[in-house]
Amino acid sequence: MKRLPIVLIVLGLSGCGGGNMEDLHTFVAETGKEMQGKIEPLPEVKVYEPFTYNAFDLPDPFKPRKLSMGGGGGMQPDLTRPKEPLEAFSLETLKMVGVLSKNGAVHAVVKTPDNAIYHVKKGNYMGQNFGLITQINENEVSLREIVQDSAGDWSERSSTLVLQE
Repeated sequence: MKRLPIVLIVLGLSGCGGGNMEDLHTFVAETGKEMQGKIEPLPEVKVYEPFTYNAFDLPDPFKPRKLSMGGGGGMQPDLTRPKEPLEAFSLETLKMVGVLSKNGAVHAVVKTPDNAIYHVKKGNYMGQNFGLITQINENEVSLREIVQDSAGDWSERSSTLVLQE
């Protein structure tokens, strides 16, 4: 009884074999005649032209410039002053999150990218461009930054840090 299913399967498969497949061979031969592979030619290889770098006397644009003590304009930051903690962060990464009033003095609450909270008042420094806090109100902190241009001259610019809601 166990052999009956095996015998039926073998008989069923034997009916699938053999036969005339002439029509299949004809179809494959006719279809193959119409199809021809087209390979596009390789692009022409350009000759390498070496570039000679002659600007060795110019400053390297990929190295940070060192701040120079000398320079025109008469305005210079105090480079000997000890840095405050918020001067380690660029002004764009700092967020003003609130305002406090202590003993009549207004303090801004500033959050750093590493989620540390600092209280700053007028006269403190923050940002990487020697930003001196000149005014604090309930919506923003005003700063006076001193930046050096490519010629080595120092200039002053105003910036604000707006309250984040």
